[in-house]
Amino acid sequence: MTIAQPSARPSRILITGASGCIGQHVATWLLDNSDAELVLWLRQPQRLTAVDHQHPRVSLLVGDLRQPERFAQQLACIDRVVHTATAWGDPERAEGVNVQAVKQLLALLNPQRLQQVIYFSTASILGRHLELLPEAQQWGTEYIRTKAVCLQQLMAHPLRERIVAVFPTLVFSGTIDGRGPYPASYLTTGLAQAVRWLPLARFLRAEGSYHFIHAADAARVCGHLLTTGHKAGPASWGFIPRYVIGQHAQTINGTIATLCRYRGLAPMPGLLLWSGLLKGLIWLLRISLTPWDRFSLERRHFVHEPVTRPESFGLRSQYPTWEQVLRSALVPRRGPPSRQSRPGPASAA
Repeated sequence: MTIAQPSARPSRILITGASGCIGQHVATWLLDNSDAELVLWLRQPQRLTAVDHQHPRVSLLVGDLRQPERFAQQLACIDRVVHTATAWGDPERAEGVNVQAVKQLLALLNPQRLQQVIYFSTASILGRHLELLPEAQQWGTEYIRTKAVCLQQLMAHPLRERIVAVFPTLVFSGTIDGRGPYPASYLTTGLAQAVRWLPLARFLRAEGSYHFIHAADAARVCGHLLTTGHKAGPASWGFIPRYVIGQHAQTINGTIATLCRYRGLAPMPGLLLWSGLLKGLIWLLRISLTPWDRFSLERRHFVHEPVTRPESFGLRSQYPTWEQVLRSALVPRRGPPSRQSRPGPASAA
């Protein structure tokens, strides 16, 4: 397939799910670092809080992704697509948004004009070496399963040589109080509860590792891919390049230690939650697990090789460490207790 060549005019870039945390970070990066015209597709314009609705290079498509025919004329004039829109929780809606709507969207793009599609998926469907996990489609939640199905369909799509698949790991964005310009991701919102449980969690140890990425750094990677020449991936991946976006791997125990230092809590000897003990607790507490939950507990190490970060392209991450993520989320910090500030027996009363 011949990939459309860029013209002298500014690129016209469509961002779906534009009111989400990644969508707004990508839009901001493009406005600051390119001359591209942005078409932002969203359902609730009031949630677009970090991007000026009246910006001369911004136009909005307000509507459901499952009704793309409403915008057939606008879609035919798109050069590049950043597809971040997604759905979960409702199996029917997840199938409609994560699978069917993607096919309908691609069908309405002009292949004589289209240069690139950056498709956002999830790293949960990939193994260590970026292979598609068969368990994702077999046991995954409606979100995991539909993402795996969609990737398989894209690998056989006529436009596959113009598609780039991006797989974010754990995404942070916004602040825990929800007052920042960017929307808070679910993980950032959960930091407040994690801090409350930290005095107990510091007595526990668990084997496991993972990657995280801040939405601002995911946007830097996406922006680089959008503003550099597109190259098709290997045939074994259906010519679709795969980029798992994340910082260097973190361990669960290292994360707990970092959170303790940030909050001024002394490290404590911990109880190792080995696999047998976890299974016993699950049985004792009568906790219901899905097959995907059990697979995830057995897997434990959610790491990938290679993993892509801004530094992979000669750029600099804005939030490469846990401490920087915590500060950006406005998690209150407490310094380590000093001997001078500790109350003595008299003042303790």
